[in-house]
Amino acid sequence: MTVASAVVVNPSKVLDLGELRQTVNALLTEAGWPEPAWYETTREDPGRGQARMAVEGGARVVFAYGGDGTVRSCVNVLAGTDVALAVLPSGTGNLLAANLGLTHDLIEGIEVALAGGTRRIDVGSVDGECFAVMAGMGFDAEMLAATSESTKARIGWPAYVFGGLRHLRDRPMRVSIRIDDRPPIRRRARTVLVANVGRLTGGLRLLLDAEPDDGAFDVAVLTPRTLGHWASLVWAVVRRRRRVPRMEVFRGRSVLVSSNRAQPRELDGDLIAPGRVLRVEMLPEALWLCVPRSGSSPDLTAPRATR
Repeated sequence: MTVASAVVVNPSKVLDLGELRQTVNALLTEAGWPEPAWYETTREDPGRGQARMAVEGGARVVFAYGGDGTVRSCVNVLAGTDVALAVLPSGTGNLLAANLGLTHDLIEGIEVALAGGTRRIDVGSVDGECFAVMAGMGFDAEMLAATSESTKARIGWPAYVFGGLRHLRDRPMRVSIRIDDRPPIRRRARTVLVANVGRLTGGLRLLLDAEPDDGAFDVAVLTPRTLGHWASLVWAVVRRRRRVPRMEVFRGRSVLVSSNRAQPRELDGDLIAPGRVLRVEMLPEALWLCVPRSGSSPDLTAPRATR
């Protein structure tokens, strides 16, 4: 059975857009799929409007070719629908692809979608904005803000390390964290991460038990105060230790973080407006994602109920 599809592409991440179109079209045609519709993102619209047009045009699969921003824009539109997202990573972070073991090879990525395997994953929501990887408040967002696009383009993910070094000595924030209906937790923290998955930029796995379809967020509260604290924390993460000094982990479906002062905030590596509050709600099993096919994986061509 043929499957209607569309490609949402960030042209700034493509060396030769014509060659990309030719390759993708040829692979889909060879598999018996119709030629996909193509939508290019812009600075004003990094992918949401394009993904919406793809859905309205009847696409059953939307290929997202770009970085984390392109992917998150598509997630915002596809969450809660029966349309599957196929990630073709080409940016710096590619956090969703890294966490789910998706290939960085274009041809293999197309073949994954053609094979028809899908996985239903949870999605988080902050002020109506969706994310698939994690939401953060504090140091992680400061690090992103301090990292220039030109540096990322030149050296890749290590650019974030240099951005983070500028803020290691910043003063902590006083936060109150309420998870579900439990009593609030009060800490002097450097960052709070509400994570759907556990792997960070550069391949570091911060949260060993986080799974994108387990129905709960892993909430990491990092409280380092000195360079020595930071060093021991990073070393434990690199060594994949289950107990990480200066980090506490909680679990829940609804998270409210309140700070004593406005803090930078981010979703899947995209900065959002600073604020004193980060309110995160879970949308369980909201997104169909194309993944390598397994024996129990549903078929993209089979009818699905729209959520």
